[in-house]
Amino acid sequence: MGEKTKIAVAPEIQVGGSLFSPEQFAIIGAITGTDAEIEMTPFKQLYVEVPLDRRDAVAEELKLAGLEVYPPGSTTKSLIACNFCKGAEEAGLEAARILNKAIAGIETPSPLKIGYAGCALGTSEPLLKDIGVVKMRNTFDIYVGGEPKGLKASIAKPLLTGLTEERLVPVITAIIDYYKENAKGKEKFGKFIDRITLDQLKQIAG
Repeated sequence: MGEKTKIAVAPEIQVGGSLFSPEQFAIIGAITGTDAEIEMTPFKQLYVEVPLDRRDAVAEELKLAGLEVYPPGSTTKSLIACNFCKGAEEAGLEAARILNKAIAGIETPSPLKIGYAGCALGTSEPLLKDIGVVKMRNTFDIYVGGEPKGLKASIAKPLLTGLTEERLVPVITAIIDYYKENAKGKEKFGKFIDRITLDQLKQIAG
């Protein structure tokens, strides 16, 4: 048996949430084979084990099936979005897709989870993510530092409010870049925020 590696596979961001079709599951199974390991992660991604020498070819086949493929490990995860129950336009589906395309798969000191909610209901739990984006009518609020795990779980703190759609990607990418450049080793994002303070991050993001 040759060397194996993992790729992260996710469905397209869409109304209804993280929806795989039966055909997509069949394609994943056919491509990877019966002995592959497939793990469901907390990031709404599947970690799929594939032969290392076929990784790029498998990724292309999965993309042709309408799936998105990302690197696993310490990266910015694909956007963890809500179900867009308010409707695609009102909940900002296109804004979420544009943001996902801009941020997913960026190598980071520690895995980075970014949540998106199309309204204040927050069904995707954005305030429990490293960075949370909440659409409020025609603008967006940004929260940072959420942590769902452990005895010291914490809610993300408000960073910026009233962002226009055009500013959403530049602000989030500025936060990610600053984290990459200034984190100490594999420092988690929540601890990074505590160390540098919200005020300093506001100056970078604003």
